[in-house]
Amino acid sequence: MDVMNKPNVTVIGLGQMGAALADAFLAAGHPTTVWNRTPAKADALVARGAALAADVVEAVAASELVVVCVLDYPAVRELLAPEAASLRGKTLVNLTSGSPEQARAEAEWAAAHGIGYLDGGIMTTPPGVGDSANMILYAGSPGLLAAHRTTLEVLGDPVDLGEDAGLASLYDAGLLGLMWSVFGGWLHATALAGADGVAAKEFTAVANRWLKTVSWFMSGYAEQIDAGEYPGADATIDVQVAAIGHLLHAGEERGVDDRLPRLHLELMRAAVDAGHGGDSYARIIEAFRK
Repeated sequence: MDVMNKPNVTVIGLGQMGAALADAFLAAGHPTTVWNRTPAKADALVARGAALAADVVEAVAASELVVVCVLDYPAVRELLAPEAASLRGKTLVNLTSGSPEQARAEAEWAAAHGIGYLDGGIMTTPPGVGDSANMILYAGSPGLLAAHRTTLEVLGDPVDLGEDAGLASLYDAGLLGLMWSVFGGWLHATALAGADGVAAKEFTAVANRWLKTVSWFMSGYAEQIDAGEYPGADATIDVQVAAIGHLLHAGEERGVDDRLPRLHLELMRAAVDAGHGGDSYARIIEAFRK
C-alpha cells in the first residue's frame, strides 16, 4: 500500500481498543508505531506492518500525532509525564475512558508542557473502529481536530465538541446512560411481547421503526428544555400516567418484572403532584436535575 503521503501515527496501549485503533491506521496506509507494556500484544500488528517501539520514548519520537488508549487517566500520566519534553509541539489524542474532570486536568497538564491535546470518546466497540458510521467524539485545543481530521477520520466519523476538553467524556457518559436505558426498555418490551410468543427479532423490527419516531419527540423536547418551557401540546404527563397503567397491567398478567415502568410512573406522578400534569414529558428533566 502506498504510504508516501500518509502521516506517521503512534498508538500507545494495545488492549482490544488500542489494537483496533492501530489496525485502522494500518489499514488506511499510515506508518504506525505501537507500544504496549506487554510487547507480545503487538505481534499481530507488527505482522501487518506496524513498527514496535522499544519504549515510550521511542514511541513518542516516531510521530507528530500520538494516540493513547490505556486503562485509565492515572496510567496515561504515569506513562507520558516522564516524556513531557519529547511531546512538546506534538499532538496528543487521549482516547482513554475517564471523567470530564480527569480530561480537563489532563488538558491543563498538556497545555503547561506545550503539548497539543485532544480528549476523545469512542462511541463503538473495537469491531466498529474504522467504520465511518460510528462516531469518535473529540474535545480540546481549537484547530487540532481540523488539522488532523484526515488522519483521525480513519477511526470513525470525527465529531468536534469544541474547546472544553471535558465534553468528550461528559457526552460519552451521558450517551452510555442513554444506551443502557434504551436497552433496558427494549428488553422489558421484548420480554412482554415474548410472553405471548412474539419472537425477539420480529418485535425488534417494529421497535427500531418506533425509535425513529421517538427521536423526533426528543428533538422537539430538546427545544423545550433549552427554553425552560414544557407545553404539553403533543401528550401531557397526565395522559402518559394513564397510558403506563396499561403497560403495568400487561406485565403483571404475564409475570414480567415491573421495576422499570414503575420508576417511570414514580417520576411522572411526582411531576403531577407538583402541579405539572399538563406539561410535556420533557418536564421530567427537572426531577433528574435535583
